[in-house]
Amino acid sequence: MRKVALLVCAVFVAGLIMAQAPTATAAGKTHDLKATVVSVDLEGKKITIKDEKGELKTAPVLAQAIESLKTVKAGDNVTVTCQDNEKGEHQGVAAIKINKA
Repeated sequence: MRKVALLVCAVFVAGLIMAQAPTATAAGKTHDLKATVVSVDLEGKKITIKDEKGELKTAPVLAQAIESLKTVKAGDNVTVTCQDNEKGEHQGVAAIKINKA
């Protein structure tokens, strides 16, 4: 009887741990990209950045990063976390962090 109770508890704890897994892994993969902000479009919820290779990229900013979008300006060095779907297609910017000089 004690073994059955232990097994039930172990399954319960495993379920709790899996339920708390980050949603980003369920929605796809993420990757970080260091860049310089070129422009910010608050109304359109987009950011244009220049990556380390010098390429300009404009991307939509996802809901969880809108507050961060309000704090950046052109010229800021940032690290953006890009979220991709299960197929590896870019969905948008999930986080923006200003890099300290």
